[in-house]
Amino acid sequence: MGIKTLLITFVMLFPRTEIKSALLQENLILGKWISVKKNVIVDVYKENNLFRAKVIWFSDADNPAKPMATRTDWRNPDANLRSRKLLGMDILKNLTYKSSSKRWEDGLIYDPLSGREWSSVVYFNDQKQLEVKGYWHFEFISKTMIFNRLKD
Repeated sequence: MGIKTLLITFVMLFPRTEIKSALLQENLILGKWISVKKNVIVDVYKENNLFRAKVIWFSDADNPAKPMATRTDWRNPDANLRSRKLLGMDILKNLTYKSSSKRWEDGLIYDPLSGREWSSVVYFNDQKQLEVKGYWHFEFISKTMIFNRLKD
């Protein structure tokens, strides 16, 4: 194999390796996550190259007479959505992975406790926990939830 063939092979393989690495990085967010407070579990999934998260469990200890399977989005400002179940509801949507910042950005997070939607960004902290930040206009005006990967 000549040097020219070797160089052409290297150049052709390098971008593919880079693409595979970027896809692996961006898909690290996928799966089930439990909050550090152990009060909610979400399932992060990908749909049409955007990342979303839905509620698959939450603690109903605040009102045992009203089990989680019966709770609805009663605080939603849209009256047509107030009867939808919280369980199974998408609460995070439209996230895209930005390889330059190693974060999932430009998302929206819905807070069923207030019935409000916020801008959102998601990233891994130094302990490999998932930090989900909801903010209003500026990231420094935010609230952050931290999640650990749920073991199967």
